[in-house]
Amino acid sequence: MGLDELKSAIPDYAKDLRLNLGSVIGGSTLSRQQLWGTVLVCAIASRSRAVLAALAPRAKAELSPEAYTAARTAAAVMAVNNVFFRTRHLLSDPEYGTLRAGLRMNVIGNPGVEKIDFELWSLAVSAINGCGACLDSHEQVLRRAGVDRETIQEAFKIASVIQAVGTTLDAEAVLEE
Repeated sequence: MGLDELKSAIPDYAKDLRLNLGSVIGGSTLSRQQLWGTVLVCAIASRSRAVLAALAPRAKAELSPEAYTAARTAAAVMAVNNVFFRTRHLLSDPEYGTLRAGLRMNVIGNPGVEKIDFELWSLAVSAINGCGACLDSHEQVLRRAGVDRETIQEAFKIASVIQAVGTTLDAEAVLEE
């Protein structure tokens, strides 16, 4: 299943999602690497088998092997970081913020692709996983690097649509049983 089949699988009651999916991918202002890396990390973070199966092959074709690996790495490291830092942020005891994390995340310093792209992908995963602390951190790094708000918003717009498509298709699969 590719992008067209994925759009066709979206039920009519969620027609806006079908249109949004087409526009956030087809009309994106991101570079090809930024776009398809964002699509891939969001498909992974959505935890939807249908979405990942539909979008990963195209992402693999559009990305260099290094970027494809780096995007998968971003999804993996942010799966850890989003839970850890979101929890630390939500706990009312500020002392947790002073404790050493003790988690390996060396890849963030040397991701194998442009740092801006990796940060954009990390922000998109953080949007799906709802980690405000991570969102703030990645947004600040991107802004300090000169990335405009429109580009940053493009990444979390893609995240929101891919997550919604995954949620809808997964619900439909259960409801049709």
